[in-house]
Amino acid sequence: MTNDLYVMGIETSCDETAVSIIKNGTEIISNVVASQIESHKRFGGVVPEIASRHHVEQVTVMIEEALHQGNMTITSIDAIAVTEGPGLVGALLIGVNAAKALAFAHNIPLVGVHHIAGHIYANRLITEMKFPLLSLVVSGGHTELVLMKEHGVFEVIGETRDDAAGEAYDKVARQLQLPYPGGPHIDRLAHEGEPTISLPRAWLEPDSFDFSFSGLKSAVINTLHNARQKGEEISPENLAASFQASVVEVLVTKTIKAAKLYNVKQVLLAGGVAANKGLRWELEQAFLDFPDIELIIPPLHLCTDNAAMIAAAGTIRFQQGKRSGLEMNANPGLDLETF
Repeated sequence: MTNDLYVMGIETSCDETAVSIIKNGTEIISNVVASQIESHKRFGGVVPEIASRHHVEQVTVMIEEALHQGNMTITSIDAIAVTEGPGLVGALLIGVNAAKALAFAHNIPLVGVHHIAGHIYANRLITEMKFPLLSLVVSGGHTELVLMKEHGVFEVIGETRDDAAGEAYDKVARQLQLPYPGGPHIDRLAHEGEPTISLPRAWLEPDSFDFSFSGLKSAVINTLHNARQKGEEISPENLAASFQASVVEVLVTKTIKAAKLYNVKQVLLAGGVAANKGLRWELEQAFLDFPDIELIIPPLHLCTDNAAMIAAAGTIRFQQGKRSGLEMNANPGLDLETF
């Protein structure tokens, strides 16, 4: 007889079909992902209908593969955690209905998980969380500073007022005619150039932890247009470096300010843009000056969308006695603070 807790996570919020099995909330037993990047690349972004179709084709295959890799059967699973929202509604529906069907057929408890809570809890697969903590969440659709004083309770103290950082990266990449997804290409170019082009930093009100990247994105576009009208050449490497320097400076500065104000023990980096080498390096350098604050940066495979993070967050909700009924539906507007 074992007291170990095995939770299966299912993630289909955007363009990755992912399934994972986590032991006791911290140990990855299996973690499989079917990426759709090649299908969406020619469109320059995610096409929701295509994403949903791929999820339909892949979700059962991924569930079987996760069980196979973990050398487990579905009867060994104690709970099924699934991304309830936010995300693309059609994509979310595939994962939610697959999870509900499994839960119903095998009489397994079902737990809905917030996608951003998942990104934050990816860090628990690296080290135990210490409260109070602050998480900098940076992804294609979200840029937030989230304060946590205990497990499963989230307070958003800062968020984007317009474009998320990842969204700005993709839009700038399009202007530079870089392939989708644009973020990694901007990051690569930035390391080959110098931040020689003057671009704005949106600090907003002095006491605000909110973010704004729309003006920066517009400034990059205007810089390119003005140069083209004058017949001038702009170095893509220097423009990428200048753009990234502006984004990273604002993210790092506000994170440090919030960490000091709330006297946190840990700062966690989370979300797809957490894979950005420039952001990771600048955070590491900045927090050398604050040895009392532990900086946690997840490995690259836990930054992008995956199901291990959903299972990790779902484990905490399950242990707290939170359950979802079979009436659970996809909720693209799910709120992190109240879910």
